[in-house]
Amino acid sequence: MKFAVVVFPGSNCEQDTRHVLADVAGQEADYVWYATAGEEALAGYDCVVLPGGFAYGDYLRVGAIAAIAPVMEAVRAHADAGGLVLGICNGFQVLLEAGLLPGAILRNRSLEFRSQWVHLRVEDARTPFTREYRPGQVLRVPIAHGDGNYFADPQTLSEIEAGGQVVFRYCEPGGAVTDAGNPNGSVNAIAGLRNRRGNVLGLMPHPERCSEPVLGGTDGLGMWRSLVSSLVEA
Repeated sequence: MKFAVVVFPGSNCEQDTRHVLADVAGQEADYVWYATAGEEALAGYDCVVLPGGFAYGDYLRVGAIAAIAPVMEAVRAHADAGGLVLGICNGFQVLLEAGLLPGAILRNRSLEFRSQWVHLRVEDARTPFTREYRPGQVLRVPIAHGDGNYFADPQTLSEIEAGGQVVFRYCEPGGAVTDAGNPNGSVNAIAGLRNRRGNVLGLMPHPERCSEPVLGGTDGLGMWRSLVSSLVEA
């Protein structure tokens, strides 16, 4: 399978992401520069990943400038055609700003940057990104962000919940969703969600940083295995 890792000015997780895809998951993975224009920019790729970082220095709003970068025309076309798109941390913020996912990201409730391990509960194990997990499974995954507080207005939030679009929620180690287990104040403890079609997923935690034992955990590996098995089956 062939993966594209989009690189914006200010991305800082593109090497981690490509390493996991190529050296751990054994897949072909290329960097695609943000200025690559035209819908054909991502032709031939099975999955597009928008990695973490601080695209354009997080000026204006996190992800706002990256959302109108030339390559995003191809990302949008890829998603519209049913291709898989994964946004991690800053990549999630870009997908929100681009309108490929509903809602918005605010500053952390604490107004502080948070770099720590958190727990996530798998709410939907039927997506191409999560099929190797179990419903209700609790994952231990790191976060690193100052703007990770997911927000949606009441109507949008109701539609997201009713449509089963929440894929991950912050939780306690035992799986209980509590305020104490929510590191940034995200509404309904939402840590990751998909679009209605199910082919676009965004999440704030970093699965690429917990896919090898040397990094302190391997719970993120299931996401890459899920993607590969989904693409192979397709």
